[in-house]
Amino acid sequence: MHVRRSLSVLATLLALAGVARAENVTVFAAASLTDAMKELGATYAAETGKKIDFNFGGSNDLARQIKAGASADIFFSADTAQMDGLVEAGLVAASARRDVLSNTLVFIVPKTSAAQIGGPADLSKFQHIAVANPDAVPAGVYARKYLDGLKLWDGIKGRVVPTTDVRAALAAVADEHADVGIVYRSDAAISPNVKVAFEVPRDQTPPIVYPIAPIAASKQPDVTGVLTYLLSTAALQVYARDGFIVILGR
Repeated sequence: MHVRRSLSVLATLLALAGVARAENVTVFAAASLTDAMKELGATYAAETGKKIDFNFGGSNDLARQIKAGASADIFFSADTAQMDGLVEAGLVAASARRDVLSNTLVFIVPKTSAAQIGGPADLSKFQHIAVANPDAVPAGVYARKYLDGLKLWDGIKGRVVPTTDVRAALAAVADEHADVGIVYRSDAAISPNVKVAFEVPRDQTPPIVYPIAPIAASKQPDVTGVLTYLLSTAALQVYARDGFIVILGR
């Protein structure tokens, strides 16, 4: 009898914990958005008393998780291709997506490095080049497309160290495990241990677009409120301060 009662109590507590977790809106966001999202999440919690849960990673991996049934309420991608895939799969309504941000690519080196980079051809001087997986992760795909256009990719691809996402590429350079890395300008801005050696002109960068959309199957009543907050003037100011280019409404 006591065992049955204890099991019943435990089941009730677990169910209540599940309900508590279910009340939080979960945002799947590109790794490059980590700092901005955490700051906005903290502000949102302070203002509303409600927590936003985040899952950060390469947009390709996040999209794969959503397609596999992961519990996501909002997707904030670093490229349109991953969002397009969710629209095609019927997981996001095309009319609900919004293009919010853009970015530029930069070549970074460790803060203590004396290396000089006058242009993309100088990548050939380095032995270890950290890039988010150029076959799948948006930052790496953009970098590869840029260098392919200059006929430089084939010459340096053997030196590329592919990472799981753009923040991993940033960390590889910051920790001096790579001589140089290609990341977003917004990533370089948040690390005191790297410096920008070359910035790709925006008109030469493949179009970089960060779309956001609610997941169609989400049952969370607060999704609209969270989405509205992430697109608010205050949020756009945070993105801009962190080095992103705001394109919403333009």
